[in-house]
Amino acid sequence: MDVTPGTGNPPDHPADHPAFSAQLSEVSLGHFYASALRAVAVHRVADHLADGPLQSGELARRAGLHGPTLRRVLRLLATRGIFQEDEQGAFALTPDAEPLRTDVPASAHTGMVWITDEVFQRSAAGMEDTLRTGRTPFDTAYGMPFFDYLRTNADAQQSFDTGMASMSGPEDELIAETYEFPATGTVVDVGGGRGGLVRAVLSRNPGLTGVLFDQEQTVAAHLLDEGPSAKEIAGRWRTDGGSFFESVTPGGDIYVLKHILHDWKDEDCLRILRAIRAAIPVGGRLLAVDAVLPPGNEPHFAKALDIIMLALVTGRERTEQEFRDLLGEAGFRIDRIISAPNFASIIEAVPV
Repeated sequence: MDVTPGTGNPPDHPADHPAFSAQLSEVSLGHFYASALRAVAVHRVADHLADGPLQSGELARRAGLHGPTLRRVLRLLATRGIFQEDEQGAFALTPDAEPLRTDVPASAHTGMVWITDEVFQRSAAGMEDTLRTGRTPFDTAYGMPFFDYLRTNADAQQSFDTGMASMSGPEDELIAETYEFPATGTVVDVGGGRGGLVRAVLSRNPGLTGVLFDQEQTVAAHLLDEGPSAKEIAGRWRTDGGSFFESVTPGGDIYVLKHILHDWKDEDCLRILRAIRAAIPVGGRLLAVDAVLPPGNEPHFAKALDIIMLALVTGRERTEQEFRDLLGEAGFRIDRIISAPNFASIIEAVPV
């Protein structure tokens, strides 16, 4: 049967057609990979492989799952280097699967559960309409802005806070190691969540004190008095609750905004930055930790993160020039931009 318009020849095999390139297929199937990852994370499959490889049937028995289905899901993830199947059909952890365990330092388990949550899936599904309207997909799906939703949904707020803490942990250490903090003074982490960065900075710099500034309900659940560094930093920190749109703790020597500016449109960022400008003394410094969008077509995590911002909130990732313009309008001048070992940069600015 002739199915090719205008010719008497059948089409090429779909696999040979440019429309079915390997890259296009991989991208189009991305939501299935994310769903598979979420499934094994929710059921804590990685925990059951801590002592070594297991046949899928035995692994399923220990996890209380359906064996044939589990094997198919793990087989898919193994194509991405998450788990590995041997010739005998046993599955083992890989370096990329190890952080899915709940009992390892810097576990990514709660972070992966959060980032694959229905909140993200429903928001991403609205991208088609957003291209036409420019409206934030989350607002359309849930009937309110993202941060309003968190404030009215205690479970979602808890999931967000723990998920962010899980993903921020390794980055906090990188920032504390990468930036040369002064020997003495006070570091104010604005929008600092549960205090991971404050803890990392104070642990490395015994002459510093710290202030964790965030919403009242967030700082109430801080982690500063937990973990092996609790005694080491005891007496050198305090918490302060409030809205960074209105005012922040005054008198700090260094103010940090870690992945805050990318959450908000320029007008809201200016409100935050001006609140800090009113609080920062002469000689103080602002560290804006965010991805800086590179030019060109090369892959960069910031480009994917920018789409997450598009789907959930009114914010976005920014180029170097966009940061210079934004900070300049708020009364700051960028002194330097330091590349961190991960995808982020530390944008150091001073009041002018």
